[in-house]
Amino acid sequence: MYEPKSQNITTTRTTITRADRERLLGQRGVTVWFTGLSASGKSTIATRVDEMLAARGRHCCVLDGDNIRHGLNRDLGFSPEDRNENIRRIGEVAKLFTQQGIIALTAFISPYRSDRDRNRAIQEQRDFVEVFVDCPLGVCEERDPRGLYAKARAGQIQEFTGISAPYEAPLSPELVLHTDRESEEESAARVVEFLEQRGYLRAS
Repeated sequence: MYEPKSQNITTTRTTITRADRERLLGQRGVTVWFTGLSASGKSTIATRVDEMLAARGRHCCVLDGDNIRHGLNRDLGFSPEDRNENIRRIGEVAKLFTQQGIIALTAFISPYRSDRDRNRAIQEQRDFVEVFVDCPLGVCEERDPRGLYAKARAGQIQEFTGISAPYEAPLSPELVLHTDRESEEESAARVVEFLEQRGYLRAS
C-alpha cells in the first residue's frame, strides 16, 4: 500500500453521506473493472453497458485506458513501473466515483494481477467487481483494429501485452465474458444482469 509523501494532511468528509447520494441516484456505487487483452472488447462492452444503464436511468462513468492516457496519465509509458502507476491512479479515481454512488465502468488491460488486487483492496466490500473479458490471443490479433499486434510482432512496439509483455488472467473474477463466442450485445447484457441480480441498480 502506498503512503502519501505529503504530511500534515487530513481527510475531508462532506455532510452528504454516501447513503444519501445512493438514495438520490436510486443505485449503489460500484467499480466494474473490465480486464483483458487489447482488442478483447473491453471498451466496447463498457460503453454498451453504459448505454443500457443510462436507458434505465442509472448513472455511470466510463473510464477508458486510452482516454485516461490522453490526460490524467499522459506522463506514463508502458514499462512495468508505469503500468503499475497507471492502474494505481485509475483505481483511486474509480474509488472516488464509487463512493459518490456512481457506477464506474473501467476498461483497462491492467495486465498484472497484483495491481488489480490492490485496487480491490482499497475499496469497501462489494465495491469492486472484476470482469474478465476472456478472448484468445489469436482472435484478438485477427481483430487488431489499430494494427497494434502487427506492429508488436514486427518489433515496432515494445512492452506490448500478450506479445512482449505478460498478461496475468484473473484467478476468481466475479464475471467472465467469452467475447470469441458471444456478441458484444450479449456480453453487455450479462453485465447488466449481474448488476441487477446483485442489487447494484437500486439503492441499498
